[in-house]
Amino acid sequence: MANKTERIDFNADAAQSFGVFQNDAEREVISKVSSVNVSCGFHAGDPLTIKDTLLFCKEHNLAIGAHVGYQDIHGFGYRPMDLDEDEIEATVLYQVGAVSSFAQSYSLSVEHVRLHGAMYARAAEDYDFALAVAKAVQKWDKWGVLYLPCGEIADKVEETTNLHVAREMFIDKYYDSDGNMSEPLKPLDMQVMLNRIRTIMYSGKIKIGGGEFLEMKCDSIHFNSKDIKTAKLLDKAREIVIPTPYNYNKACLAGWSETLV
Repeated sequence: MANKTERIDFNADAAQSFGVFQNDAEREVISKVSSVNVSCGFHAGDPLTIKDTLLFCKEHNLAIGAHVGYQDIHGFGYRPMDLDEDEIEATVLYQVGAVSSFAQSYSLSVEHVRLHGAMYARAAEDYDFALAVAKAVQKWDKWGVLYLPCGEIADKVEETTNLHVAREMFIDKYYDSDGNMSEPLKPLDMQVMLNRIRTIMYSGKIKIGGGEFLEMKCDSIHFNSKDIKTAKLLDKAREIVIPTPYNYNKACLAGWSETLV
């Protein structure tokens, strides 16, 4: 029998605007999660947007992560690129360094790294790629956290590197019997998604096809920050569980407080 999930993080992406292209839903969504992945400028996020997002996170008691993507502003980071290990390291460290320095200017700290778009998809299926990213994160901060999709690759990366790995599930995607994420839920039924949260919290399992349940170790649930309806979903989700940042102790030292949630 799977163990009950004692503590869980809700995370969403932020600063995914650039210049005149703005995401009007984002602020309302991220105000209701526990950690925020701040875009670093490669796939989205101009300097002023990043600054305003960091200050919003500070005001709303949100743990901060760097949302790292390929250098692909025109393709929003969704186009695959073939990078060698040195290029992966430089791509990660450049972006994390930029947001970390920005955050320090406002007495904030970056707690984690989450990949975006094509980088995230590659890490979900390519262990060597995920390992290269993890090694880069360790060079930035050996106590940092890397968010990866739930599953074997996340487990193996954590075991190999001893880096903190937060295993993440998507609330709006199907999973197969091997725990691999597949197509989006259709239709996007709020009650179905809320039932998923209840199931993962109370049993450590997720419902898959054929009415079966799959055991899944999950540290964080990812929410779509592009849809204003997600804010209503989060209001209901917070009635099931109040989310807490993955790296709870470090987040508390950085200023996060349960009393402010």
